[in-house]
Amino acid sequence: MATEYGQEYGRMNRSEFRGSDLDERRPRIPAGLRAPIEARAWKEFGYVLLSLPISIVTFVFAVTMLSLGAGLLITFIGIPVLAAGLAACRGFGSLERVRARALLGVDVANPEPLRPKNGGGAMAWMGAVIKSGVSWRHVLYSILHMPWAVFSFTVSVAFWTYGWMMLTYPLWQWLFPMYGGQGGIQLYGDDNHRIYLDNPFEIGATALTGLLITLATPWIIRALTTVDRVMVVGLLGPSSLATRVVELESDRGVVVDTAAADLRRIERDLHDGAQARLVALAMDLGLAKEKLTEDPEAAARMVGEAHGEVKVALQELRDLARGIHPAVLTDRGLDAALSSLAARCTVPVQVDVDLPARPAAAIEGIAYFTVSELLQNISKHARATRGSVDVWQVEDRLMLQVSDDGAGGADVTSGSGLAGLAERLDAVDGILVVDSPVGGPTTVTAELPWRA
Repeated sequence: MATEYGQEYGRMNRSEFRGSDLDERRPRIPAGLRAPIEARAWKEFGYVLLSLPISIVTFVFAVTMLSLGAGLLITFIGIPVLAAGLAACRGFGSLERVRARALLGVDVANPEPLRPKNGGGAMAWMGAVIKSGVSWRHVLYSILHMPWAVFSFTVSVAFWTYGWMMLTYPLWQWLFPMYGGQGGIQLYGDDNHRIYLDNPFEIGATALTGLLITLATPWIIRALTTVDRVMVVGLLGPSSLATRVVELESDRGVVVDTAAADLRRIERDLHDGAQARLVALAMDLGLAKEKLTEDPEAAARMVGEAHGEVKVALQELRDLARGIHPAVLTDRGLDAALSSLAARCTVPVQVDVDLPARPAAAIEGIAYFTVSELLQNISKHARATRGSVDVWQVEDRLMLQVSDDGAGGADVTSGSGLAGLAERLDAVDGILVVDSPVGGPTTVTAELPWRA
């Protein structure tokens, strides 16, 4: 809910800020009147017109090859026939994806490719084609799309033709009395009565009815092609499982890169900080040991300096350990850990944590470091005077919201630290939403899965 409010608030501010530009760019003709002459309407109508002959060809081919292959399975010939038919249907599916992308604006990704076992070969390829669910979904599309193409073609052509014919009736009505021997379109007729649309009122009413049909036709065709969009995406695109696997592979790469970067950071901090200080400490103690008998006072002074270096090294190690995983988070949870972060921020920050229980340790850690980075942004870049951190649970989601009254202008797409933070959250099915208009205030909302 907070995310929706943040997005809506951001849209309102941006729309007010750019109101004059939007008024200038807004089309002067309403969408309902523009629809019949827009390119989108003609593209969708062209898609419907092409669907009928294409679907007839693919339907006949799919049914013929499927029946022939199934009938010949009692012999060895049936296997290559069936595999060839399935492979051809996959090829037809590629053409359909191109056609949908060009005419309907549906960008459907290619389904997962074939993966023959045992290093390839004709038998391995045929086995992969027959066992592939993608191949059978393409066959199902070829079978189901034909009756729908017939229906949508009939409805679309009827509405489109009759709409424009009736709308332009006043322009060609003179053809009837001159060449047809009657006053106009015959609305009704029997042995004794005939009604023609031939007087000005009837001609005008016909044109008005045609206008209404013409204006409604693009929306009817759009509704019909919505079913085509669903069929193309659902049957010719990658399966939900394959899409999820691709997402998980991408998220795994982000997690691996993040872990490697964290390890490099820890190694760099140890090498440049505590390790260098401990090496210098060991050298100082060695010199103090040599001077212990010759100059006890100098040795005591060097030992005192070494004691101070030990304290500094211990503090650096504590800071480094806190950056890996703070002890207060493990011992006392998010409330105490976030309060500790807020105390170290350069501006006053109010923390409000309302959780019924503690989430999983991994989710707690991600939430902690997310708030930590956002508070660092407030300290370094926001030029704010105050901030707030709110944490709560909504169903199966852990919600984090960090706000400040600073200068605003934060953007996830600019390649800043927020972009890296968004990638980290996305790796665990999280979401990061930034509402930061120029001039402020800034509200960053993060959602994480709740795992108890």
